[in-house]
Amino acid sequence: MSDAPTTEPCDACGEPTTDALSRTVRLSVDRANIDTQRLCPDCFADWIQRYQDRLGSGDDGGDDSSEIIVD
Repeated sequence: MSDAPTTEPCDACGEPTTDALSRTVRLSVDRANIDTQRLCPDCFADWIQRYQDRLGSGDDGGDDSSEIIVD
């Protein structure tokens, strides 16, 4: 087995991305995996920005039960 990093394409842009640079975004509902995406650093930054823009991080006075977990 080689010590070279694995290169897989980014699910958003298709560019090859090594494991060391990739980020995995998982969408789970009630502990059931709905979607998993492997993203390069640029696409991951875009995903975070879209998440923040759409869901906002402002205080609406409600229960804050959502969170971003990056592995």
